Amino acid sequence: MSGMFANPVTLWIVIGVAAVLALGALLIFALTAAGRVNPALRRELWLRLGSWCVLAPLMIVPILLGRLWVIAAVFILGLACYREYARATGLFREHLVSAIVVVGIVAVNLAAADHWYGFFVALLPLGCGFIAIASIPLDRPAGYVQRVGLGVYGFFLFGAALAHFGYMANDPNYRPIMLMLLLAVGLNDVGAFCFGKTIGGPKLVPHTSPNKTISGALGALVTTTTVVALLGHFVFASTAMDTPPILIGLGLIVSVAGQLGDLMLSSIKRDIGIKDMGHAIPGHGGILDRFNSLLLVAPSAFHYIGYFIGFGLDQPTRLWF
Repeated sequence: MSGMFANPVTLWIVIGVAAVLALGALLIFALTAAGRVNPALRRELWLRLGSWCVLAPLMIVPILLGRLWVIAAVFILGLACYREYARATGLFREHLVSAIVVVGIVAVNLAAADHWYGFFVALLPLGCGFIAIASIPLDRPAGYVQRVGLGVYGFFLFGAALAHFGYMANDPNYRPIMLMLLLAVGLNDVGAFCFGKTIGGPKLVPHTSPNKTISGALGALVTTTTVVALLGHFVFASTAMDTPPILIGLGLIVSVAGQLGDLMLSSIKRDIGIKDMGHAIPGHGGILDRFNSLLLVAPSAFHYIGYFIGFGLDQPTRLWF
């Protein structure tokens, strides 16, 4: 915790998020006083703002507290997302497969906490293999492809992919990197919504997500890439990452991966015929509805940044095992 604000970007983002939440409350008060919002919309705005007032500290505080706090938070997030996914898809009825997925989520986060990269990357093929063979001794071939496919997909998303975000905490400079990525993912969603509503135009993928437009996707791409490139200059100062083409590349990856993560979840929901994955977050739906973008952003950004500067390469490894 001694280096909590060693990088000034960490403090900038924390203050900026607090300022945006306060500004949001003032705007709702102003719109209400001017009679510009009806009661239903006002209630929706307060619900969303209230949810963000809870979500923002839950995301920021573990990052400020330290490495193990971050990994523990990512682990809990992975379990919560998997719970919603398993209930929505019916995978929870397959007790053996579901149990192996949960064990895999535990294992991959333990590998991140132990800073054991070899085991961390090996767990994806090993976990998928265990899921594939687990139910064979039950001699129940009916539904095999479905339960294995759902299990592998769940472990990949909520175990292996999401745990990349926690693994970033093994780097001494993890705080500004992780806060920048969380901020960028949030702005990506806001940018797509604002540009889409303001400009409108042709739909992006109308059968998958009827409300998303091409203008919204392009607006989010420009906004997120610009923010990541500007903040990244300070986050990665004096490293191989600190060049305009590489920072722009990171911004593009975060924006594209974030939007694809959102569309991926929309595809799942359309396929099984539901609107939201849950109701845990008022105004947002389920936990998975809120954090879907991070599922693809985490591994994409991890390996892109890792290619140029790595994560925690100068830190002790295999701390426990």
